[in-house]
Amino acid sequence: MGTHGPVVVIGAGLSGLSAALHLAAHGREVVVVEARDEPGGCCGTADLGPFRFDTGPSVLTMPEVLADTFGAAGVDMESVLPLRRLDPFYRMAFPDGSQLDVVDGAQRMADNVRALCGPAEAARYLEFRRRLGTMFEAEWSSFIDADMTRLRAMARPHALLKLAAAGGFRRLDRFVARHLTDERLIRAHTFQALYVGLAPAKALAIYAVVAHMDTVGGVYFPSGGMHAIPRALASVAEKAGAALRYGVRAERVETDASGVVAVRLETGERLRARHVVVACDLPRARGGLLPAGAAGGWRLARPRFSPSCLVMHVGLDRRPPGQAHHTLHFGREWAATFAALAAGRPQPDPSLLITCPETGTAGGGPPTLSVLEPAPNLASGADWDDLAPRLEERLLGRLADLGYGDLSAAPRTTIDPPGWARLGHSAGTPFALDHRFRQTAWFRPSGRVRRVPGLHVAGMYTAPGVGVPPALISGRLAAVRVLEDRR
Repeated sequence: MGTHGPVVVIGAGLSGLSAALHLAAHGREVVVVEARDEPGGCCGTADLGPFRFDTGPSVLTMPEVLADTFGAAGVDMESVLPLRRLDPFYRMAFPDGSQLDVVDGAQRMADNVRALCGPAEAARYLEFRRRLGTMFEAEWSSFIDADMTRLRAMARPHALLKLAAAGGFRRLDRFVARHLTDERLIRAHTFQALYVGLAPAKALAIYAVVAHMDTVGGVYFPSGGMHAIPRALASVAEKAGAALRYGVRAERVETDASGVVAVRLETGERLRARHVVVACDLPRARGGLLPAGAAGGWRLARPRFSPSCLVMHVGLDRRPPGQAHHTLHFGREWAATFAALAAGRPQPDPSLLITCPETGTAGGGPPTLSVLEPAPNLASGADWDDLAPRLEERLLGRLADLGYGDLSAAPRTTIDPPGWARLGHSAGTPFALDHRFRQTAWFRPSGRVRRVPGLHVAGMYTAPGVGVPPALISGRLAAVRVLEDRR
């Protein structure tokens, strides 16, 4: 294997697997240690009788990032992980009974907007779509697909000027409302702010790129479900030479005056290491896995966590006829729902994301339905023993009202914020830190731990942030730093 000394990757989630695959493809000796019995991390799976559910992200965008990850090992993604482009990407269902299918192609999408909102709004939509593309181009290479471990990464005058000219430093809701006038269309292009943990009135317009990824770039689904992604990454990483060890918990990163020297496992075994990539929940890692003050520093002194979610997975007798893969049911309330989350309370009238894969695409079993409702994280201090059953009952009633029938007797399992905490997520949220300005790009915990040579960070807590493509990118950036380091 390589002559630069072994690398230990802690965590076999998407970022850890990405780092391991890139490193192994460059001939480095890599060992991945994962406390669970399978790869995936946040991108997990669960069985309930004959039903199989994806328990992590349900929305896959930017498939070229995933293809590039496999391509680092010389593997064509289509040969190991076939993807299907959804049509529609989303179905937006509004409380007045109207619907908007978000589809591929500018003109096709404009036709749908025209049918819902009229020709003037369709023309405004096409101009707005062009502005989204301009902002995406201004951000991608300079702020998303870039190493943010140095302050000069933020100090790029040309890139900042382009982003400012595109409107990136306005508030998201105001930016969208400058271009679109129909409230339904505005909601369809601002709800994505919740992906970065903020209300549209609080998020910067730079996060309109999430709407671009969703509504322009497209949404995809792997054959075998979302959990097929980490399974395929793990398989390719192993074939490239990485060793993956499951059911093994890392207990301590050991250092000396020169930096990283080993990782000690809870079994007492000691893995020699010249580099360690920490690709697990960073606040928890600071509680004993890492040397004191080794990761996060002032950036994690007062962490502001994203809201959490309540996710109900339901087994179905049959798939609802005509059901889209992703349906977003908007509530009547809007501003009040975000204010409630910010105050640490359940939303009074939440919008629901319902995922209903076609039969057979999530592991070959019978049809399933998964419902996500935004919820406060554990920092709110809510009594979830009391709150969870009430919210679950309310959710079942809402589903019945929306036409999904009485699911109260159906096989189901629910993950609430305490459940996310039991799965290893700080503050009971699977969305890590929110993306306010002080927790964005260079201000997010650094991927390079300067106090400890050889120690690196990947995953949602570092730049570029939350989501499948950012996690994969963070793993690649960590691998690049290891490969460039002369230790």
